[in-house]
Amino acid sequence: MTVIDPDTQSGWVPEAAEDDEEEEMPLSLRLSIADTLTLGNATCGFMAVYFTTTGILIPHLTGSQETGMARHSAATAVILMLCAAVFDLFDGLVARKLRSSPMGAELDNLSDLISFGLAPAYFVLVYGMVADDAHQRVAAVGAIVVLLAVVLRLARFSCVTPTNGMFQGMPSPFGALTVVAIVLLELPFVATLLAILGTAWLMVSRVEYPKPRGRLAGAMLGWIVVSMGLLVAWAFGAPSGQLLLQTGCALQLVMGAVIPLFATARRVNNFRDNRREARAAQLP
Repeated sequence: MTVIDPDTQSGWVPEAAEDDEEEEMPLSLRLSIADTLTLGNATCGFMAVYFTTTGILIPHLTGSQETGMARHSAATAVILMLCAAVFDLFDGLVARKLRSSPMGAELDNLSDLISFGLAPAYFVLVYGMVADDAHQRVAAVGAIVVLLAVVLRLARFSCVTPTNGMFQGMPSPFGALTVVAIVLLELPFVATLLAILGTAWLMVSRVEYPKPRGRLAGAMLGWIVVSMGLLVAWAFGAPSGQLLLQTGCALQLVMGAVIPLFATARRVNNFRDNRREARAAQLP
């Protein structure tokens, strides 16, 4: 029963009724284990931007000559992007094995935008400011192209369902690591910019890349671990560390170009097999 206060004319709700009105948190607002991994992805992307700023950009603007600090910060920023790729790899695997919240897809896109859109684009921007032969404004255009390519790719991914276990366009984690590898190769500025623009084009193209599942996911994880080791060796000035890092970066670029060729070859072989089966079925 509701009791009316004659002075305020407002309803007084008994404590039992208040308890009844309390509802559990909606399912859409609960975080799953996969969502927690996705948030780790976003955190790594943000920290990559932080180390790029504090360890590379600010010392350059203040005239500091501590090249060791810049090298350590660059390596740390790239390692954090690699960690973000690991989180991105495992959140999908965990979501398929366990429960995934309704927020999962949105959280994944937003986290990917930070780690594989903003962080590598900012890395390119800072490169244009600190490299001796770079042009800041031109590098800024390249950074914007990288960011917009990731935005367009993530938007398209939300609207198009991958078929036959293939992605259309280079996946954003792979694209981000390829962009960073191009910068770390320390090529001439024009060659660096053209390679970055080519990678951005691959991300929004219809070139097919396989989804990282099974053995391919294991191979990707192994390559990420190797890349981290190369970055650590380079950061601490290990013998031939620079050569090892450049070799790893070159392999990253080669994989970005070669992997779609394998996918295309598989499509061609499947098409030929289907034609042969169709012809065999038509024979009496």
